[in-house]
Amino acid sequence: MADYYETLGVERTATEEEIKRAYRRMSRKYHPDIAGPEYEDKFKEVNSAYEVLSDPDKRRMYDAGVDPNDPGSGAYGASGPFGMGDIFSQFFTGAFGGGEGPVPRTQPGRNTIESLAITLKTAVFGGTQKLEYHTMGVCEHCEGTGSEDRQPPVTCPQCHGTGHVQKVVRTLLGQMMTSAPCDRCEGHGTIIERPCTVCHGHGRVPTRRTLDVPVPAGVADGTRVRMDGQGEVGECGGPAGDLYIDFRVRRDRQYTRDGDDLHCWVSVPMTWAVLGHETSLDTFDGEQTLEIPAGCQPDQQIELKGLGVTHLGGDGERGDLIAHIEVQIPTKLNDRERRLIDEFGQLRKDGERSVDAQGSKPVAAQKKGFFSKIKDAFS
Repeated sequence: MADYYETLGVERTATEEEIKRAYRRMSRKYHPDIAGPEYEDKFKEVNSAYEVLSDPDKRRMYDAGVDPNDPGSGAYGASGPFGMGDIFSQFFTGAFGGGEGPVPRTQPGRNTIESLAITLKTAVFGGTQKLEYHTMGVCEHCEGTGSEDRQPPVTCPQCHGTGHVQKVVRTLLGQMMTSAPCDRCEGHGTIIERPCTVCHGHGRVPTRRTLDVPVPAGVADGTRVRMDGQGEVGECGGPAGDLYIDFRVRRDRQYTRDGDDLHCWVSVPMTWAVLGHETSLDTFDGEQTLEIPAGCQPDQQIELKGLGVTHLGGDGERGDLIAHIEVQIPTKLNDRERRLIDEFGQLRKDGERSVDAQGSKPVAAQKKGFFSKIKDAFS
């Protein structure tokens, strides 16, 4: 037998209010529209647990060892047989005014999940992005009332407002009186005499909305934010659900993101790396000066402080921009260029530096100089 208390995450001594709060929390957590279709079975388990634990009679049966949701369970539980009053209550629910009341026509709307693509620059500074999405909106024809003439519903003449009708059923104990939802008013206890010809009495219709979504500065790919009351409008004027937005940050052609730092790769000529040079770099803050230091090595990093991504939810501080230097080594040299590089290498004694004078390490393990690498590339 399933442990309904564990499913809702409450103690066996939980009060009715604690069970309601737990159900609202778990149903929101596992609702397929929010968590994804793979949680549909888990969502059904949560509803089954709440169906039993929210009903005093069913909860009493469950605590005695019989699962009311299991059609194969008998009237005898682990703690012994039930009293006849408990058995009769299952057949006479609603027959003497003890059943559930009518279902309200006003129902809350469901939550909506949408995906919104933004640029990396928008993620850095924040901003506003337009979102178009399909949802359920108020029927303008009836102004959400569900009535063609906007008149309030009237009491159902079949169930007299109870939402249930009595029926005679045959059981092992003979004919019993039970109750079932009224098919005339669908359990609402009221009927709309002239349903709206547009929404057919529901007070809402499918619609396409355009919304200006505020994008927090520093938002990352996959971040989800909630906008209260921007989901589906409820039936017959019910409150709207919430809108959940999953941000998707588009790939930038120049920069990649690592946390709150931005990274780019700058290719410079060999002479710039040797002698140093000043160049410009196009950033999200505009053109910035990038100082290539003399003797710059391949893969050396140059940091530009405070030009990265804004810290999400912080005080406006930002990460850094990190430029990775790639040194361009020429692949074709004329005789004069080759001779000059060779002479320079001899002046620097690059060849002598690769010799292991002490014999403590193999020559292959010695780190070669920059121009030794260049000479090797052209050998």
